[in-house]
Amino acid sequence: MHAPSHTYGTGTAAALAALAAQLPPHALVTESDVLDAHRTDHAPFCPSGSPAALVRAHSTEEVSLVLRTADEHRIPVVPQGARTGLAGGANAVDGCILLSVERMDRILEIDTTDQVAVVEAGVVNAVFSRAVAEHGLFYPPDPSSWEMSTLGGNAATNAGGLCCVKYGVTGDFVRGLTVVLADGTVLRTGRRTAKGVAGYDLTHLFVGSEGTLGVITEVVLALRPAAQTPLTAVAFFPTPAEACAAVADYMADGTRPSLLELMDRPTMDVVSAYRDLGFPPEAGAVLIAQSDRGDQAAEDLKRFAHVAQTHRGDAVVADDPAEAEMLLEARRLVGIATQSLGAYLAEDVCVPRRVLADLVDGVADIARRHRVLITCVAHAGDGNLHPHVIFDPARTDEVERAQRAFGAVMDLGLALGGTITGEHGVGVLKRDWLTKELGPAGLRVHHSIKRALDPHGILNPGKVLADRV
Repeated sequence: MHAPSHTYGTGTAAALAALAAQLPPHALVTESDVLDAHRTDHAPFCPSGSPAALVRAHSTEEVSLVLRTADEHRIPVVPQGARTGLAGGANAVDGCILLSVERMDRILEIDTTDQVAVVEAGVVNAVFSRAVAEHGLFYPPDPSSWEMSTLGGNAATNAGGLCCVKYGVTGDFVRGLTVVLADGTVLRTGRRTAKGVAGYDLTHLFVGSEGTLGVITEVVLALRPAAQTPLTAVAFFPTPAEACAAVADYMADGTRPSLLELMDRPTMDVVSAYRDLGFPPEAGAVLIAQSDRGDQAAEDLKRFAHVAQTHRGDAVVADDPAEAEMLLEARRLVGIATQSLGAYLAEDVCVPRRVLADLVDGVADIARRHRVLITCVAHAGDGNLHPHVIFDPARTDEVERAQRAFGAVMDLGLALGGTITGEHGVGVLKRDWLTKELGPAGLRVHHSIKRALDPHGILNPGKVLADRV
């Protein structure tokens, strides 16, 4: 163990000495360059502190040891997976122990009879999805970070993805968890059976709790039979409002595409600057739809094309998988193209589909009023919009305008009957708006649960909830 890069209290020094004596070699790291590299997740412009140490855990027992020691010495612990989050939920706080489960990466079981799997928290989503596919099974949740993000992190944030419109989010597939509580107690929740209502639903209390109630170390996941190869269509519209109207009509008759994504003109421009994919210059928005219903897929996309045309959309159905992959490339490039522009604030406001057009038009008005660039991409079938407020961090006035625009978008989402986050989580980025969404009674219940499970407040402090009431 090397000397920490910062000086902390005697309690921290004693705790780190105790951990160094009990953990395997190299599990505890205090080198300043390593700690600095692990201070933040992928959320730009979110505050982060200086950690005292990083522990790379390899087992539930090691996680338990860390939490028990930290709780005894009142040291904050910030759980981390692959740190692909977009709300600052894995960002360090001053003097904390960063507790990484990224090396807990074993797929413990794939049960083809009951169609469930048991995995450690550090298993990467894409690795797992490909492994179950070899058994003729399908794990639908597919966040954009699926090639990097871990299943434990997906569960901790209740991550979504492109397939949510038909299959749901991570929590819809979590049947049970192994969770280490703040005092080091190991709790097993849920079950692996298809049905089970014994006791409170503790499993889904921890799903989406962002490491503030316990550290997830194992997950029991439900699987589905392998999906059919999807067919894909794309439609270009004069305005985002017309694209949103097409979404509402297409979904209103009970159709459930396996993917329905929207990009507005500013997003198309950002993607085109990164890689020219031939977007029509006159298009104000684009919708990408997929259906994986086998023989019925062609009819589903024929219906999509018809609905698009009634809203002045120009639709094309891909003839083969290679063409479909090309259509999806633009959607997958949004993240990396946006990152190339510099600093941005990522949102994921979710509203009822019937008011999605009001949200998109409102965001465009906010961008004009605050004189900032806001791009909008959406899981349109879910009403889940991802505005990216882009700004120059070197310009103080632009940073302030971007922050005001960010808040205005969340206020608009709440005013339209929506939520401040559909899948990214609250973290530190949206914590202040959570108070507005929950209301006094909801906030009081949240704090009561936090106090019951983490009485000393060591677990991911400052995330999700504001100061105790």
